[in-house]
Amino acid sequence: MKSLKERFEIAYQKASKIDQSDLPPDIMLRLYAYYKLATKDSPRFSSKSHERDVRNAFKFNAWMQLKGVSIKESKEEYINIVEAITKEKIE
Repeated sequence: MKSLKERFEIAYQKASKIDQSDLPPDIMLRLYAYYKLATKDSPRFSSKSHERDVRNAFKFNAWMQLKGVSIKESKEEYINIVEAITKEKIE
């Protein structure tokens, strides 16, 4: 069986190939937030347009809702979401 790190990387590769327009916004936000937490990265925001401000606020909120979730839990949940989207088990 693959390690959590390997499974997370496979899940990331699969998620990267999914057309974003095929996913509901809430799923995209969850993937974003779990990925950022799992990789110990903080959200980065760019552009000053109003549309970007709203989008950035949603991304920041999704990330903040995971306060207290461990990196391990984040990786596991990210994998679970990708498995649910692709309907493929990552082992």
